[in-house]
Amino acid sequence: MSQDFAGLTAVVTGAGSGIGLEVVKGLSAQGATVFGLDIQEGAMSQYATYIKCDVGSSESVKIAFQEISSKTSTIDVLVNNAGVGAIGTVEDATEDEWVRVLNINVIGMGRVSQAAMPYLKQSKRAAIVNTCSLVATAGVPKRAVYSASKGAVYALTLAMATDGIADGVRVNCVNPGTSDTPWVKNLLSKAADPDKELAALQARQPLGRLVSPVEVASAILYLANPAQASTTGTALAVDGGMQGLRLPK
Repeated sequence: MSQDFAGLTAVVTGAGSGIGLEVVKGLSAQGATVFGLDIQEGAMSQYATYIKCDVGSSESVKIAFQEISSKTSTIDVLVNNAGVGAIGTVEDATEDEWVRVLNINVIGMGRVSQAAMPYLKQSKRAAIVNTCSLVATAGVPKRAVYSASKGAVYALTLAMATDGIADGVRVNCVNPGTSDTPWVKNLLSKAADPDKELAALQARQPLGRLVSPVEVASAILYLANPAQASTTGTALAVDGGMQGLRLPK
């Protein structure tokens, strides 16, 4: 495997499972020193230094970056992957749900990016990749709060990319479709007919299957790679064609 990240230091949030874990694996395999932030260590121990962090808490993020600062003065790659989901229409949403999802998915991304920026500015190959979603740009049933949060992430990515130009910090995002992650598995487990619900999720993506976490992680690594030095302010769809394709029925 190529060593495109050899000698580089990366921080990945939500690194304990799903997409984040696959990102950690890929960065480590390609030579990076990786710090994995999550509320639980999960399966990252072989690939990253685990640092307990709740991105929804300013104090937790501050403590996590104090620990990181004791080990490095430079961060080359930041992957803002931590997030939570929500199901329901705008009528279903409670105020507590709005606050929780926006705090973690949007403000949490801002907290971590703010804390990491002084270290990213020390790098000559700095890159941030945010995990956004198809729902930032396409309406999906019963995802009102989640969609609002990911729409904000998309806008935040563009704003950060603009501000990052002066300091040489590239900022991009990935927009996955429905992925085969622990959150989706949990969602399916609560459905009245899990098999029927899974078939519906697969069918709405033109490729006819769920997106794999490995595929999303591969896109993140592409955007983070120093070889993509002219790519900033870009949203890369990894959605099985759901955003742009309309197949005949």
